[in-house]
Amino acid sequence: AGIEAFAELEDMAAGALRYFGTAASGGITKADMRWVLVEATSRILPEVSTELGAYTAERLTERGMEVYLNTRLTSCVDGHVVLDDGTTFDADTIVWTAGVRASPMLADTDLPRDDKGRLPCNTQLQVTGVDGALSGAWSAGDCAAVPDLTKPGRLCGPSAQHAVRQARTLGDNLAATVRGRPLSTYRHAYAGSVASLGLHKGVAEVYGIKLRGYPAWFMHRTYHWSRVPTTNRKFRVALDWTLALFFRRDLVSLGQLQNPRGAFSDAAAEHETGPPTS
Repeated sequence: AGIEAFAELEDMAAGALRYFGTAASGGITKADMRWVLVEATSRILPEVSTELGAYTAERLTERGMEVYLNTRLTSCVDGHVVLDDGTTFDADTIVWTAGVRASPMLADTDLPRDDKGRLPCNTQLQVTGVDGALSGAWSAGDCAAVPDLTKPGRLCGPSAQHAVRQARTLGDNLAATVRGRPLSTYRHAYAGSVASLGLHKGVAEVYGIKLRGYPAWFMHRTYHWSRVPTTNRKFRVALDWTLALFFRRDLVSLGQLQNPRGAFSDAAAEHETGPPTS
């Protein structure tokens, strides 16, 4: 999430410069922008191979972005950023993205939890060590620590890939329990990951196949389009994306969101005092 947000925001801002970045109009230029990525671990995009992670870091650097690995944020009070390696700089926009964690609501229950706060489950998605109605407690998704049968000794990752499929298995098993039928075992081989790095840019690793650039971006779009619910929405999204291939991005400034009364206040002040004189 962090890498995609970082790359997409920079790509959008760079695209906006053609509308708002002319020096004659007093707009910003690319030299006025500084993009800094701070990562606590030794690599980015751990969901894909080390090769694609390094490729992504290189492409971001080529686009003028700064990438700090093995670095932590110490402070960002009042927009003044301090890193643990001593680097300091001021930032107008700070975006924080973090990993997935189990719901803190679980701490208010008497259910067993593992060292990451998740509910330990068996492969039928039953919480282990709990008995009672409907054979105890059940869990799926980010709150569940479910053994990954395709990778012995490991647990299923907290991703939508597993959560959606676990939900189906959980529903089937609840119905089977009520009807006295055998339970299903959850098993899913992780398909891989795709990431967009801006318009027509991306990386993907699906079933061992590694893609980069436009093909990866196209796969990213195609996969997420396939997850859009209902045929009606699929058609609308496909039509919108197809038209976007032939036209520039439609960019709109949303500065008034932070100060929606600003334009009205300025207009009222000008009406009372008259237009400014040079």
